[in-house]
Amino acid sequence: MDLNLSDEQKLLRDSAERFVAESYNADHRRKMANDPLGFSPLVWKQFAELGWLALPLPEEFGGLGGGAVEIGILMEAFGRGLVSEPYVATTVLGAALIARCGTTEQKQASLPKVADGSLKLAFAHSERAARFDLAKVTTSANKTSQGWRLAGSKIAVLDGHAADQIIVSAHIHDHRGPSGRIGLFLVQATTPGLVISDYPRLGGGRACNIELFDVHLPEDVLLGDGSDALPAIESAVDRAMAALGAEAVGIMQTLLDTTLEYTKIRKQFGRPLSANQVIRHRLADMAMQVDEARSMALRAALKVDAAPIERARAASGAKAKIGRCARFVGEQSIQLHGGMGVTEELEVGAYFKRLVAFDTLFGGSAHHYGRHAQLSRRAVSA
Repeated sequence: MDLNLSDEQKLLRDSAERFVAESYNADHRRKMANDPLGFSPLVWKQFAELGWLALPLPEEFGGLGGGAVEIGILMEAFGRGLVSEPYVATTVLGAALIARCGTTEQKQASLPKVADGSLKLAFAHSERAARFDLAKVTTSANKTSQGWRLAGSKIAVLDGHAADQIIVSAHIHDHRGPSGRIGLFLVQATTPGLVISDYPRLGGGRACNIELFDVHLPEDVLLGDGSDALPAIESAVDRAMAALGAEAVGIMQTLLDTTLEYTKIRKQFGRPLSANQVIRHRLADMAMQVDEARSMALRAALKVDAAPIERARAASGAKAKIGRCARFVGEQSIQLHGGMGVTEELEVGAYFKRLVAFDTLFGGSAHHYGRHAQLSRRAVSA
């Protein structure tokens, strides 16, 4: 297997890193942290012009037909700049679900708008009692003569406050009662009965909780033909974990580079910190953890189109391992910067906070070690 980047992938990496280096600095991040929207609409428009929003979308619907590896290249660059735009929510999660589950008419109505930046999406699936179990959905969708009636609540919806449309998962109830199927419903953010409570995320960006109070919807908001959407949800979340893993690698690489530079210029007793052999060993351990995390993120990206169990094992393995690596690299960076590492004067603290947030998204390391073990037993028994 050739793991070297193609010429096109190298161009994507170089352009993304150059854009992030020029557009994202400490002042920009502080401004976005205090902005109610949490990101810049102007930068989002530039994403569209650069083709990044169209990158993973099918070509017949205005996309570029890119894969998970290209998304990983982009997300690693985003990690270096702590990008807060709703790329994962809209492109990696929302658009992927529409592309997989939607009818041709639904895809034609939504995906070209995602590509040109005029439509932002969010995926509302997590619930308080689910504990990261994707199959556990208590939000209900009751069939009515006019369409559907949704009721329930969702938590930790990435960038739901900024979305034009929200994809809501719900347990379908038809005239015979609970069907046992999970459906996906494309709901306008301004729909009566939909209440959004947003809040800042640790390390930048925003998320929200959503309450659905007897929300009445037309029949055509159901994505696809109403068959069980759980396999599509699992696939989309595994893809999102691979993308977020690549973002974490970009953050870790920036922390390593920043810490290495700091130990070269910071002196104690007339010598740079990096002259101390113990410090060098700690820096070497950090570099090793970054390389291990990058390998796991790449493996998760390469497996996104594999068989479901193989794909899920790669995603959970990456999430678990990268979570451990991220905490180690973040803690070492903070410690090697001394007291300055936890102040707002340096950005090390902001990068560390984003890594802590990464470990909680879609389940932490402990959860995914358990999921990986369970999937491994299923693979052996099969």
